[in-house]
Amino acid sequence: MTSSEVQRQDASAALRLLCEGELELEGRLVDASNTTLRATLALDGRTARCVYKPVRGERPLWDFPDGTLAGREVSAYLVSRATGWDLVPPTVLRDGPLGPGSCQLWIDEPDDAEPLVGFVPAGSVPPRWFPVAAARDDDGAAFALAHADDPRLARLAVLDAVINNADRKGGHVLAGADDRIYGVDHGVCFHVEEKLRTVLWGWAGRQLPPDAVQVLDALDRQLAGELGEELAEHLTLGEVAEVAVRVRRLRDTGRYPLPPQEWPAMPWPPI
Repeated sequence: MTSSEVQRQDASAALRLLCEGELELEGRLVDASNTTLRATLALDGRTARCVYKPVRGERPLWDFPDGTLAGREVSAYLVSRATGWDLVPPTVLRDGPLGPGSCQLWIDEPDDAEPLVGFVPAGSVPPRWFPVAAARDDDGAAFALAHADDPRLARLAVLDAVINNADRKGGHVLAGADDRIYGVDHGVCFHVEEKLRTVLWGWAGRQLPPDAVQVLDALDRQLAGELGEELAEHLTLGEVAEVAVRVRRLRDTGRYPLPPQEWPAMPWPPI
């Protein structure tokens, strides 16, 4: 059974496989800045791949407390699940061969998946795409960093604003089965200071769709109850409180946030 087939099944079954499955390492994803390992899970005859990020392999950061990135990965999943949009693959905190870490269901991207974010020639931005930044290649040719005007990406942009994602690269947007998309790599989210850095600025300042406003209302209620308690297992009380602040601000303004002026608006590299 592939990871995509597991994902299509009941979420509780996927979470049980992630939590209780025997974890066997396959190899390291060398492009990641922190130790990121692909592994297989096996439980009761079911198997799937996952991404295992041990806490001991986290690179120290000046602005995030050491040893907290795995918990932030799990927290992003918890908020995503609460929205009902399921934009983050099932993710848990568990023990593994290199100690405790986050364990996230691997997403198998279809071979024919159309990219939703990327660099395109400046004069050939596809219809219904937003150019968000200008660039030039080594030969001086003009390109635009752009993304599709896609409602699935629009939802992801709302989620990023809620969790204060400081690293939404284009490569962190994956195409899954059944025409779904997923956001991954959420270790640098939930800071108490504003740190939103993303390539999904195409909707900046625009009105939120009605379903997003409804989701924000629901999140506000859930943060005062079970969701807030779940997040408090991985985040500080101040960080959980700031999630609620961002939710209410988005709901009250009814608009996507604007790029910041006080810090870089784009992650590097953007893809």
